[in-house]
Amino acid sequence: MKQALADAIEARGYDTLTPVQEACGDPALEGRDLLVSAQTGSGKTLGFGIAIAPNLLGDAERFDRADAPLALVIAPTRELALQVKRELEWLYEKTGAVIASTVGGMDMRDERRALGRGAHIVVSTPGRLRDHIMRKSIDLSNLKAVVLDEADEMLDLGFREDLEFILDESPKDRQTLLFSATVPASIAKLAQRYQRNAERVATTTGEKQHADIEYRAFRVSARDTENAIINVLRYFEAPNAIVFCNTRATVNRMTTRLSNRGFSVVALSGELSQTERTHALQSMRDGRARVCVATDVAARGIDLPNLDLVIHAELPTNQDTLLHRSGRTGRAGRKGTSAMIVPPAVRKKAERLLGWAKLTATWADAPSADEVTAKDEERMLEDTDWSADVEESATAMVATMAERFAPEQLAAAYLRLYREKHTAPEELSDVGEPAKPRQAFGPSVWFSLPGGRDAGAEPRRILPMICKMGNITKDDIGAIRIQPDTSYIEVREASVKTLTAALGSDMTLENGAPLTRVANPPSFERGPARKESKPRYDGPKSGGKPDYKSGDKPDYKNKDKPAYKAKDKSDFKPAAEKPFEKPELKPSGNTTPVDWNDTSTPKPRKPKVGAKPKYDTKKPYAGKNDKNKASDDTIEPIKARKPYDDKSGGKPYAGKPAGKPYAGKDAKTNAGGSPAQGKASSKKNRARQLAAKGGTAAPRKSRAKS
Repeated sequence: MKQALADAIEARGYDTLTPVQEACGDPALEGRDLLVSAQTGSGKTLGFGIAIAPNLLGDAERFDRADAPLALVIAPTRELALQVKRELEWLYEKTGAVIASTVGGMDMRDERRALGRGAHIVVSTPGRLRDHIMRKSIDLSNLKAVVLDEADEMLDLGFREDLEFILDESPKDRQTLLFSATVPASIAKLAQRYQRNAERVATTTGEKQHADIEYRAFRVSARDTENAIINVLRYFEAPNAIVFCNTRATVNRMTTRLSNRGFSVVALSGELSQTERTHALQSMRDGRARVCVATDVAARGIDLPNLDLVIHAELPTNQDTLLHRSGRTGRAGRKGTSAMIVPPAVRKKAERLLGWAKLTATWADAPSADEVTAKDEERMLEDTDWSADVEESATAMVATMAERFAPEQLAAAYLRLYREKHTAPEELSDVGEPAKPRQAFGPSVWFSLPGGRDAGAEPRRILPMICKMGNITKDDIGAIRIQPDTSYIEVREASVKTLTAALGSDMTLENGAPLTRVANPPSFERGPARKESKPRYDGPKSGGKPDYKSGDKPDYKNKDKPAYKAKDKSDFKPAAEKPFEKPELKPSGNTTPVDWNDTSTPKPRKPKVGAKPKYDTKKPYAGKNDKNKASDDTIEPIKARKPYDDKSGGKPYAGKPAGKPYAGKDAKTNAGGSPAQGKASSKKNRARQLAAKGGTAAPRKSRAKS
């Protein structure tokens, strides 16, 4: 170990090192890759700080001017990263090391400026470190060592891709150290890929896990969970305590409840900013807060001074989380208590978690209000204030108070002030022991009671009557058999004496009903069959109607019975056909009656005046307003008309230029005699084409206007 580090450890007050620290400082492992597994609270942070020092410092005892980082320390959470930075700062204080941090939730611009000024060691979380590498704000070319703290937790949180990216960007000849509480298969694969001939260091001892932690399981009713947490805090009165919850909503509710009850409490969850989370932990270290309500974000690596109590307000999902939660106490040789709040619904789960983690817990009911008060009085009487000397400045006032007030008055005033400083405990409902399975009934004696099924006797009425008047419990009564005129009750033989003593010599119950002992076990008649909820159809009866009496049910299997013999078809005569009768229709108004025997052709109806003629689809269409002019199915071709000519012997129209046919009724010519554009020009072209073929153009027949 470097002398500068040894001096810092001695100045810190450490007399001896933990097994993991001694293993990491072994000269034989200097510069080697390490795969270290050690239980939580064993001092792994100091261990890897000692392990990387020879590689970073070489033969020197102090660092040169800070430039590109020489070592990277990667932690899963922000709180753990900042805690590692604080530990390394005092460990490397005498070496002149510059230590920087890059964690999520902090201003990246400040981190880039710090990295630009230079740092020997950088402590970071995986996601933020990858961002800096991708932005080229950190230079890894001088890197000599990489430390993965709580490597198993980082893989569980989904940082595998980030870790592989960082390790791939680092120099190949670096020293790689993996520290983890356990070494699952995922950690082994990561070590095999990125470590070179790694030395396996396991510092677990033969003692059971968490030997310095006392596990307590407190049974509570479902409605008293939060009240039980208050009583547990008051019962132990630990300087610092953590209450673990599974969700952020529970953290907020529990923080509010404890704050309203007078506890100095802070919250720690993922929804808080990094500044708020840092201030919360600093309040616990400074003593301004005594209780921290947190999610599992505080379950890994967080080390708070004087943390003597961990409360599991909600049970964790697995045994590893249980161990890491509980590991916040009982660290570095200190004693601690891990208390589990166990409502009836999760008792089996609590037993399974303890079994999987190989832990033994003390089961008991949660501290009641009386137990908390008794514990307060015990602490008050053992307070060091009673043995402290009276200060000179208070001597006169003490004498005045002793002279003016009686000892009882002084004691009462002190007790009242002491109780006012502490939160009053909660009253809890009685949980009791879990229900035990019912044992075998054993030897018994039968008793008879007049009145049975015919008298309306029921077991639910007989049982409480005998228990109340006979001074016995329902566990002392076995079977109750109701017969038509008598009821029989089975009583445990050991309880017969109590029963007879309570009933007296006449052995009478309510209304003078006598209870008689039966010499031999009675024989019971089977009761009537259970009535069906719906009637059952039992086959046809007379008249074809269903009969619901089971006694009259016919035998369907016997097909030879006369009732079911098939009848001859001749027996079935069809009904006589009735002639069709024409209905008589009475005329209404001026309507002529219908003659059903009239076969003549009906006269056509006269069309109404002004009605349009009906179009006959069988005849061809011969014009717009000419209704079926053609008499047959053929259409005469439309004769082509001759070109327009005047009376001057068929010559073209004199008003038009020669050789140009009429171009339309409304066609106009311009000054040069050319026809207007549009329809006239198209007709002109058609006329020219016909003239070239030796024919004449026939003008189209105009449609008559209706």
